[in-house]
Amino acid sequence: MKALFLLNPKTGYTSSVPQLLMDEVSRIPGLELVVDSDWDPDNPDPEQLAAKIREADILLLSRSPRVPDSIATNPGRLKYISYLHGTMRNVIDLSIIRSPIVVTNWGDAPAKGLARASFTLLLACLTDLPKRIMAVRNGGGRGIVSVGGWVEGLRVGVYGYGFAGQEFVKILMPHGADIRIYDPYALAIPEGCRRVDSLPELFDGIQALVIHAGLTDETCKSVTGELLAKLPDQGVVINTARGAIIDQDALFAELKSGRLRAGLDVLDPDWLPEDHEARQWENLIWTCHRFNWKAWPDDPPRLSRRDENVLNNLRAFLKGEPLQFVIDETRYQRMT
Repeated sequence: MKALFLLNPKTGYTSSVPQLLMDEVSRIPGLELVVDSDWDPDNPDPEQLAAKIREADILLLSRSPRVPDSIATNPGRLKYISYLHGTMRNVIDLSIIRSPIVVTNWGDAPAKGLARASFTLLLACLTDLPKRIMAVRNGGGRGIVSVGGWVEGLRVGVYGYGFAGQEFVKILMPHGADIRIYDPYALAIPEGCRRVDSLPELFDGIQALVIHAGLTDETCKSVTGELLAKLPDQGVVINTARGAIIDQDALFAELKSGRLRAGLDVLDPDWLPEDHEARQWENLIWTCHRFNWKAWPDDPPRLSRRDENVLNNLRAFLKGEPLQFVIDETRYQRMT
């Protein structure tokens, strides 16, 4: 069986698509891997790409190029697309998801890292870490009293209970927080947590909001100024999901006034000008959408959780076994 990987000729192998992964793919018995970099990443030719793809049984796909839409109705030999990342709307059209071609993505690969990032930001906000650091650098440091310095008894609302939300709740539960969860698509929640039926209900009485929802038409700007106003003074907002889930103007107004605290890995758009006043706010931690990255490279290099998910699915496909993390139309529509 033939697998095709369209390697970007400008970037080559990168940390997000390491050669180590492709080396392991090439070692799978019964699979012939073809790495093709003979295409133009700046102006890809859909007909040329479609011809290449139709000659393969499996397509390994990174963030580019976009799969020609014609593959949905004329796939040739193609039966399976293994997408190496999460968000796929820019590279795989819904028509392909609706076709007989099976599509998977990286699944739960980023979940643990996002959960750890959220928990770290929550603790840092509860202890007013930025304010303390700035005070020490300015010659002070004593006399700062934090509101809610620990999570025991903290009323936490978790917005989104997918892979990352589940991992966050696993981290939080042993510390004695009062956890409420809003996710209309979650099949079950852990014993000891409380499911709520709406976003306004989630905000009733919570002291901290932690966002792990995907960005969709339904969730975009769903955390409104009206909902943020329901948080108590010195309430905390944590977001490692997508910035556009929050009405950022409303949140920034709350932060500028000093009423709320926030730990944000993501913004909308995902950057602030160098002179933006928010960079100086003591009640905001902003980690520039980099908080889930590894601090040190693996030594020696090793396969990531994403790599293992990809390899396991390839082996299962060759054996005719069920695949994990299959993207159907419903999941595609709910994904960021």
